[in-house]
Amino acid sequence: MRLSPTLSIYIARQLIMWLAIMGLGLSTLVFILSFVEQLRRAGGEAGLAMELAIFQLPFLVQKTLPFVILFGSMMAFWRLSRTNELVVARAAGVSAWQFLLPAVFIGAVIGGIQTTVFNPLASAMLARYEKVDAEYLRQTTSRLSVSPTGVWLRQGSEGGQIVINAQRITLDGAELLTVIFFVFENPDRFIRRIDADSAVLRDGYWQIQDANLATVDNPRQHVEEYRIDTDLTPDKIANSFASPETLSFWALPGFLENLEAAGFSGHRHRLYWHSLLSMPLLLGAMVLFSAVFTLKIGTRTSASRTIGAGVICSFLLYFLSDVIHAMGLSGGLPAILAAWSPAALATMLAMAMVLHLEDG
Repeated sequence: MRLSPTLSIYIARQLIMWLAIMGLGLSTLVFILSFVEQLRRAGGEAGLAMELAIFQLPFLVQKTLPFVILFGSMMAFWRLSRTNELVVARAAGVSAWQFLLPAVFIGAVIGGIQTTVFNPLASAMLARYEKVDAEYLRQTTSRLSVSPTGVWLRQGSEGGQIVINAQRITLDGAELLTVIFFVFENPDRFIRRIDADSAVLRDGYWQIQDANLATVDNPRQHVEEYRIDTDLTPDKIANSFASPETLSFWALPGFLENLEAAGFSGHRHRLYWHSLLSMPLLLGAMVLFSAVFTLKIGTRTSASRTIGAGVICSFLLYFLSDVIHAMGLSGGLPAILAAWSPAALATMLAMAMVLHLEDG
């Protein structure tokens, strides 16, 4: 029997309603917990804590979305099972695959919207959160950026600051290639410019060979060796990159290209981009999982036991995803494999369980 459009719309409407309820409930809970944590970090300053919690909320909602889909779908299917609506549909010849298709489609569409529309908002607000957090709580600022013109670094100096531009940088962060140092006495007073083919980061200073110095009074002066004091280390340079979570799905490919052109590894950012791409598949799998653990309610097993099994399974899947993600970050797995494996494994496992459920 072919699934009627009326039944498809009804199932979709029930699912969307419960997803909205679950999403609102989890978002409220996440916001309260985030606000309490930010209030602790801000030393009781409620205004700053509220600002930080609001900026961080979209990113946290994005992280909890698979659970929203799973629990919201479980509630929708549980209600349809308790009222025997699905029993009647199956008695009329509608298979589990037929009435699950609209729900899986909605899950995949939500995943696509999350990746292409909601993620840019979440990443922009998270970037703002990190900026406010660094300025008011950690009292630090980002000192590195990557653009088509190369790598840009900023460091403090006695009575001013130094801006560094390099076309490339070695993977260990210890050597800059085709480098320019702009020395300022204060933010708007230029002192000198140093050009060189390379600059090596030593313990507490930059060592520059065959440097060309230019000042306001002396446009060009060649020196065999020049040193600039610095508090930078290779670890500080590597950790100064914008985290992939602060870059939108649309901005990541360009940033990744600039990052690798500058000589850095883009493995972490590529892994995150592919994990965003896999979101529709993962959320579709969450809908299938919810069906497996709720369609039997009212027949052979109790509701609490079945829903409890679904919750445990979801957290096991989340733990497995974290392990695979950690292996991807460490380089133990290719970025594409590490990003797509959780979604692919969840989909195959959920489909196998639905097949078993359908065949009795």
